[in-house]
Amino acid sequence: MTAKTWAYEDFVEGTSLDLGTKLVSAAEIIEFAQEFDAQPMHLDEEAGKASILGGLAASGWHTCAMFMRMLCDAFLLDSTSQGAPGVDYVKWKKPVLAGDTLSGNTTVLARRVSRSKPQIGLVTMRSELFNQRGESVFEFENTCMFLTREAIA
Repeated sequence: MTAKTWAYEDFVEGTSLDLGTKLVSAAEIIEFAQEFDAQPMHLDEEAGKASILGGLAASGWHTCAMFMRMLCDAFLLDSTSQGAPGVDYVKWKKPVLAGDTLSGNTTVLARRVSRSKPQIGLVTMRSELFNQRGESVFEFENTCMFLTREAIA
């Protein structure tokens, strides 16, 4: 097995990590909504236009899922991640519409080694997604758990 690139020690306070880009299609918005959030504005362009969202809009939960995929692809799958104890907050700031291209970043806010499990480091991160116009559409903050380099040696 190949060693993971990102361990606790690699997450330095103030570091910002690029999450790449993601084109949001109408088909995926509808598919997600049919399965998980079947509100009209997520299923139909006309219903979306008639709503305050202004068009076929991704569910906030779909936005969370897209963010998670972007985070995984950017670094999480190549890390010693042990999951997270929860989410401090999530904000859906603007609608994510069909045809939008999302980009984002994650910034390390704080870190510490667990007192009860010293092989685990706790890293608090704040993430943000933007649409193609540079408008912030999503904010997310939580603490993630990563194994230390010593724990994986």
